[in-house]
Amino acid sequence: MSVIAACRACGAARLVPVLSLGSTPLANALPSREDLARPEATFPLDLVLCEACALVQITETVSPETLFRDYLYFSSFSDTMIEHARVLARRLTSARSLGAGSLVMEIASNDGYLLQHYMALGVPVLGIEPARNVARVAVEARGVPTLVDFFGRELAVRVAAEGHRADVVHANNVLAHVADLGGVVAGIRAVLKDAATSPGLPGVAVVEAPYLRDMIDGTEFDTIYHEHLCYFSLTALDKLFERHDMRIVDVERLAIHGGSLRIFAAPGRGGAAGENVTRLLREEAELRMGEPAYYAGFAGRVERLKRELRSLLAQLKREGKRVAAYGASAKGSTLLNYVGVGAETIDFVADRSRHKQGRFTPGTHIPIVGPEELSVRNPDYTLLLTWNFADEILHQQAEYRAQGGRFIVPVPDVRVV
Repeated sequence: MSVIAACRACGAARLVPVLSLGSTPLANALPSREDLARPEATFPLDLVLCEACALVQITETVSPETLFRDYLYFSSFSDTMIEHARVLARRLTSARSLGAGSLVMEIASNDGYLLQHYMALGVPVLGIEPARNVARVAVEARGVPTLVDFFGRELAVRVAAEGHRADVVHANNVLAHVADLGGVVAGIRAVLKDAATSPGLPGVAVVEAPYLRDMIDGTEFDTIYHEHLCYFSLTALDKLFERHDMRIVDVERLAIHGGSLRIFAAPGRGGAAGENVTRLLREEAELRMGEPAYYAGFAGRVERLKRELRSLLAQLKREGKRVAAYGASAKGSTLLNYVGVGAETIDFVADRSRHKQGRFTPGTHIPIVGPEELSVRNPDYTLLLTWNFADEILHQQAEYRAQGGRFIVPVPDVRVV
């Protein structure tokens, strides 16, 4: 673990405090029953703003070897993510006329949830995924060629030298996890086709990341955990890519993950930004997202949400109600640890991922079971920790709801559905 003294993106030393969530365990380090007898490491979770480049980031950097070499998040367990990936792959294959002579890369390609859709369309792919256990699933279950390594400048130069230059490079929900932002963006630039390496259409980077504006406006504090080192506005992304000889040519706002940005970035700095980019940069400037004033009320709203949720759960327990939770997610770990709710209040956490079942939530040590247990045990209320997939989960749990079970959605406001 190390504490930053300067901004991860631009190196400026002026970092303004935004929010402190105390000291928490690693959000995806789900202990086994044997682990419960051992001390559990915790790390400070403090959020700061760089006034020089508008990047919001946490101050602690936990080693990526600790976080990602053996990983328990598999994208394919979410139907929403699979459909999101399928639609994107079909769109880009058509728009850029991709075919057998093309190449699509994905950084942090997980279990092949995205690249499998390009393969189905006849487009060659290459995944780059540091988690050995997750990459194994991509290769063995889906046949997705996957390089097991961390992506950065050095790896990118080697891959490009071996003749692998990409028409499209995807980086979905990975840039926030990166300490060496410059190395990753420079690496993306190195593996993209450009005018010097290909006579055809230059390559494009398609990057998705949770949108800082949605996080602040929606009080989505549970998006903050040690894997998420950075929290992006378009302003911060624009400055980051420009520093590494790339320009953002288009941007879209997405509803997924509680609100995300999808940017399209091309090699070189020439040419004018698209209308969407210009408009959103102007909006962020008017909101003063690069200044501390924009974040002034965030900590107070987070504290108020904590009080409201604790009060509701305490009332339900006094009334003799049985309470469970759904989604052994990283955001769920942040919420439970910050709010201070554990096994004394919540009987179990249901989760679809068989890789998580049989383990316990970090810090709070609530047992994780399969989703069928909701209908079997029929708790009166279920705290929806993965509220960002609420529509999908409420649909899947129709039987439980028909039995009278109700969900508590904690963000952006505590409500019962």
